[in-house]
Amino acid sequence: MTAPQRLTDRKHQAILLAAIDEFRQHGFGATNMDRLAASAGVSKRTVYNHFASKEALFGEILMELWRRAAQVDLVYQAARPLREQLLELTWQKMRMLNDPCFLDLARVLVAEMVLSPERGREMMARLGDKEEGVIVWLRAALADGRLKPVDPVFAAHQLQGLVKGFAFWPQIAMGQPALSEAEQAQVVEATVDMFLGYYGLPA
Repeated sequence: MTAPQRLTDRKHQAILLAAIDEFRQHGFGATNMDRLAASAGVSKRTVYNHFASKEALFGEILMELWRRAAQVDLVYQAARPLREQLLELTWQKMRMLNDPCFLDLARVLVAEMVLSPERGREMMARLGDKEEGVIVWLRAALADGRLKPVDPVFAAHQLQGLVKGFAFWPQIAMGQPALSEAEQAQVVEATVDMFLGYYGLPA
């Protein structure tokens, strides 16, 4: 994050940074707003002036983390090979999923979905809204006649699901370690080749 200039913006950022540590260490339910405020160097009232609730604060953290992580976003370019573009998109996704902070907070989110399904679904939906980059790229490639006809939303879920099956859910659900660079490359390249092997059209 870049350092903000206004005092209110600096306080807002300090709250977010303190909250990230608090949620990572203690989870959603055990997060203590007094402890969080003390860590941020502000009053508890100031925290609530910036965020109406703990749920709102956690939701903002997820959005901030998404902004800090590699954005899965690429403008479709008709002149570039599809594989080259898809590799770039998939690497963006892989880098985001291997961010330790993102994984820690994702664990908090998944646990919250178990304890409070309605609140968890709402938070997860907010994250899902940020996965439009792949869909937009696929729509453009389809409009250019370079992929077999397919629902771009369905195809985007397939593409990203292949990555998450190795670089997200095993780490979240089974405590497996993050993938090595070589393992990441293997997953990314195999994912793109499988996807294009099914949906790609001859050049």
